[in-house]
Amino acid sequence: MPANRHALIRYKTIDACLRNRHRRWTLDDLIEACSDALYEYEGVDRILSRRTIQGDIQMMRSDKLGYNAPIVVKERKYYTYADPDYSIMQLPISQQGLQQLQEAVQVLKQFQGFDQFQQLSGLVQKLEGQVYAQQRQSLPVVDFERNDDLKGLEFLDPLYRAITQKQVVELTYQSFKARQPGSFLFHACLLKEYNNRWFVLGRRHTSSTIYTLALDRIQQLLPRPEERYVPPDFDASSYFQDVIGVTVQSKTRPRRVRIRVNRKNAPYLLTKPLHHSQQVLERNQEGAVVEIKVQHNLELESRLLAYGEGIEVLAPDRLRKRIAQRAKWMAGRYISDENGPAKECGK
Repeated sequence: MPANRHALIRYKTIDACLRNRHRRWTLDDLIEACSDALYEYEGVDRILSRRTIQGDIQMMRSDKLGYNAPIVVKERKYYTYADPDYSIMQLPISQQGLQQLQEAVQVLKQFQGFDQFQQLSGLVQKLEGQVYAQQRQSLPVVDFERNDDLKGLEFLDPLYRAITQKQVVELTYQSFKARQPGSFLFHACLLKEYNNRWFVLGRRHTSSTIYTLALDRIQQLLPRPEERYVPPDFDASSYFQDVIGVTVQSKTRPRRVRIRVNRKNAPYLLTKPLHHSQQVLERNQEGAVVEIKVQHNLELESRLLAYGEGIEVLAPDRLRKRIAQRAKWMAGRYISDENGPAKECGK
């Protein structure tokens, strides 16, 4: 629905202009701003008509979209908001809408006990926070981590639809290691977020292997409805059973990882386990020794390194040596001599 999307872009642009009270906005100024916005977001390279923007202003003034924007014209020339604090982006929810939202929250909360709906818990808390804020006319009391500038978020919706509608897509993808992007048919089956980054899992058209692709490395996505979708043989709960993060190596067996954590960091590691398999083997005044059973991957190393000097990997020996090697490289970054910064260790 490009027409509706273009209209929303124009409304938001007009709103941003009228909120900027350091400048006086004529109709021609609003036309130029909206034309620039459509070119930037949609690639539409044309100057909008005066009639289009005048119609947008009348729509924003009306109750058809619930805006009732207090747009006034000063000196018969300059457009502005009569209320300097008004914005169409900050409209309160109506009492009817608030009641519907409360009912929706209660419905969602009923599903939190089921394993397949565990991911709803954060969404329910967020909705409850918004409802509370509207009722109390205050700011939300729960703030969720997010990154609005993360690349690839525009592929979330088409991938979601491809999975739910069982549709093959053609991806143009370039990993960090690849010199050039490549295109291939993909049968997606799961979207997963880890460390504030989104991934899609599925199989390539000619392979049964499960691939994990980062959305920020996708360059283009095209639906291919003419291709037959074959659902991958995949169970998310068992697939990620033995890993931290999203990197799963099908031929790698999980190993028991034993970790000593000092007294300062022990409360954090014990109250927020590294993995669901974590067990406490020893606990005393000096700290604790815990054990997890996971595959060795980069996400595991990153989680361990995040504790810095607060932990020590005791076993297995291969992981202990790897962490020691990376710690040596990091230390080398900060060792200076008379010739300046040290050269990279291990190179």
